[in-house]
Amino acid sequence: AQLVESGGGLVQPGGSLRLSCAASGFTFSTYGMNWFRQAPGKEREFIAAISSLGGITNYADSVKGRFTISRDNAKNTVYLQMDSLKPEDTGVYICNGKTYWGQGTQVTVSS
Repeated sequence: AQLVESGGGLVQPGGSLRLSCAASGFTFSTYGMNWFRQAPGKEREFIAAISSLGGITNYADSVKGRFTISRDNAKNTVYLQMDSLKPEDTGVYICNGKTYWGQGTQVTVSS
C-alpha cells in the first residue's frame, strides 16, 4: 500500500494551498483518513480527519475555520484545502490512513 502527498510549496502569509494524498493498495473508501503536520523541533500533530464516506470531519483548533479536508473515493484521493495560511502552519504535511503513512509534502509560509 502507498500514500503519496503533493501540492506543498512556499506561500506568503494569508495565501492558500491545496494538498492532495493519493492512495493505492488498500480499499480507500472503507477507511477514515487523516492529515498530520510535523514542524521543525516539534512533535507530529493532528490537523484534520475525515470519515470513510466523507460525512464527518474533525479539525485541530489551530486550523479550524481555515482548513478544509475532503475526499474523492472515485479517485482514491484525500485533500486538504488550506486558506489564510500563517507562518506557524509551516511544516511537513503527512497523510495517514489505516496503518499507512505517506512521506509528506513541505509547506512553508513566509514573506
